[in-house]
Amino acid sequence: MRLTDLLHPHLDAVTTVVDATGGGLRLEPYLHLPPGVALRDDDERPVEEGELVLLSYGPDAELHGSEDACRAVLARMRTGARALIVFGHGGCELPYHRLLDHLVAQRCQVLRAAPLDYVHLHAGAVIARTDELLPPHDFFGRPVPSDGHATALRIADEYVFADLASRSLRARVLDLETAAEEAERVREASGQDGLADRLAAAVREKEQLAAALRGARDRVDVLQARVAMLEGSTSLRVGKALVTAARSPKRGAARLPGELYGLWRGRRRSAVRATAGAPTAQAEPEAPLDDRFHLAHRALSSAPRDRLVIAGVLTRATAEDFGADVVVNRLLPHDGRLLVQRTDPDVLVVQLSACAGEGPWWQTGTGLAPDLDRTLAELLAEARVLGRKAVLWRDGPATAAPGLARLAWDAVLDTDTGVRLARLDPAAEGRERLREVFRADSTRVRLSRLALLTGAPDPLDERRVAVLAAPRDRTDVARLAGQVLGQLHRPVEVVVPDPEGLDELTAAGVTVRRGQPLAPWVADWTDLTEERPDTLLLDLMCAQEYSGADAVGHTPAADDYVFVPALRPLLVRRSLHLSGTDPGGWTGQGHRLFAVRGKEPS
Repeated sequence: MRLTDLLHPHLDAVTTVVDATGGGLRLEPYLHLPPGVALRDDDERPVEEGELVLLSYGPDAELHGSEDACRAVLARMRTGARALIVFGHGGCELPYHRLLDHLVAQRCQVLRAAPLDYVHLHAGAVIARTDELLPPHDFFGRPVPSDGHATALRIADEYVFADLASRSLRARVLDLETAAEEAERVREASGQDGLADRLAAAVREKEQLAAALRGARDRVDVLQARVAMLEGSTSLRVGKALVTAARSPKRGAARLPGELYGLWRGRRRSAVRATAGAPTAQAEPEAPLDDRFHLAHRALSSAPRDRLVIAGVLTRATAEDFGADVVVNRLLPHDGRLLVQRTDPDVLVVQLSACAGEGPWWQTGTGLAPDLDRTLAELLAEARVLGRKAVLWRDGPATAAPGLARLAWDAVLDTDTGVRLARLDPAAEGRERLREVFRADSTRVRLSRLALLTGAPDPLDERRVAVLAAPRDRTDVARLAGQVLGQLHRPVEVVVPDPEGLDELTAAGVTVRRGQPLAPWVADWTDLTEERPDTLLLDLMCAQEYSGADAVGHTPAADDYVFVPALRPLLVRRSLHLSGTDPGGWTGQGHRLFAVRGKEPS
């Protein structure tokens, strides 16, 4: 929730807002006060009726102010005065008990408390100095009509139930903390930590030595084959005959013509047999004797790594869906180990469906294909030697391939592989279903969890949006902040000519700056008088991810989920925006334009 959403419903009959936060906070850009409500700094006068005072309290006294300063301001409140306290503590860490007795002593009633969506402010509460019990407020800040006795009963009942729930949760947290501390002490006492570390180091060293030994053996095989080729070559035999003749000129010189003639006749007979199809004694191999020929059908490229790279035992459909967002190298039993070595993936993924269903890895982990089990174990060992994680994607029942559970996995994901938006039918599914899949169930969201495990580039970074705006006055600033922070798919940056007065966006985690946008997608909000629903960017990004278009927007004919030759662009790819070309010529240049309907209900 924004601070203005918490404050404005309680500004009825308020003419002055007094800023008594002190510390390093500056809340003026967050308030967006309506006309007729003035803001002034605290001058330590009593806070009278018709005034609302701003207070702050948090763990950092220099930033949020101290508890004593907060209590001193509460003591100056008179009947009818109100206050808004912002807290730097998180909701579960809010030390309200330190202020509760003082609030009661000063006859202050808490009207509403809510979490705040800022980096350094996590909660806020509106209070009022009153001589009689006031009715509570609902979620939207509206007072609930009631008489005094019913209000007191409601507050008392809710307090008892809330205290019961919170006490059980606090007890559970204490039990978990105690158990964790005890387990830590036992682990340190028994030395299991050091033993586990030594065991893991020994396993890694063993696997590295095994990999080095395999590589050395491969090189030895290649060298042996080359030596055999050299020893059987005519050039070497001629050279040996000449060296022998030079060492013993008397006898060697006499035998040299006969030896050379014999070599010539033997080479000619070998050529004749080879032409006739007979096997030769010294046939040179036509292909290298190492295992590089396995990659003859692979198209590998070298480029800066800006996307998650997966080496996977995957089904064909999953590899296709993943390939839309990340680099996928689908492993086969005969070339998997070599492909892992050559591509150095961020993570090795084994999908249970690929082992239990039809495909080259069918029956892996079932005990019916021990050669495939051994090959998969070698893949995991190779990934571990490279320092990469091995993840089991268990998208089916574990009983389908029980042998997979016996392997050493770095992580196990018990979920499906998600839904690729391009596979949905917008007309049949509906706009709400598309939004739900986009936010929680899409393939890109599943891959984001995988990237988080490996520290690789997050596929969700491709959904980042930059907003271009040019606010001219305080009204435009307030409207821009409200539209940006109200979006269900919130922009990550706002590019403006002057960032003055947009501190609230920065506090909410939105980057505000000058210059060119850096996010992959750009939305032009220069006209701040236009009404924008909170689902605008969400629907635009859903349409883009569904279509893969370069620009998404509206058409006068209200086309919906269809490619069009021209439109009013609302969301544009950054590279296309920076090109500076006229939107009317985008289609002629090969860019894809996708239309969605105009206004949708929030």
